[in-house]
Amino acid sequence: MDVADKIAAELEDLHADETSPGMAAVARDLAQAIDDSDAPTAKAVVADKLRSIMADLRKLAPVEVKGDAVDDVGRKRAERRAALQQQTAGE
Repeated sequence: MDVADKIAAELEDLHADETSPGMAAVARDLAQAIDDSDAPTAKAVVADKLRSIMADLRKLAPVEVKGDAVDDVGRKRAERRAALQQQTAGE
């Protein structure tokens, strides 16, 4: 897997085309330039720019909301309350 493929996969994970399509396009172009170049100095310069853009895209990425232990406790508490209310209403 080359740099362009890895960057494309990360951009997809970051939903970069939705949040910042222009920067995502530049990142793809820079990654392809790294793959196409044989000059180490040119690769280093482009890699530095790509690193900077990817850092910015990571900051702009939407935050994924995943449940944690606190969410599980809250969900279970709500289920218990609902069950008690049904029992109370049924009596």
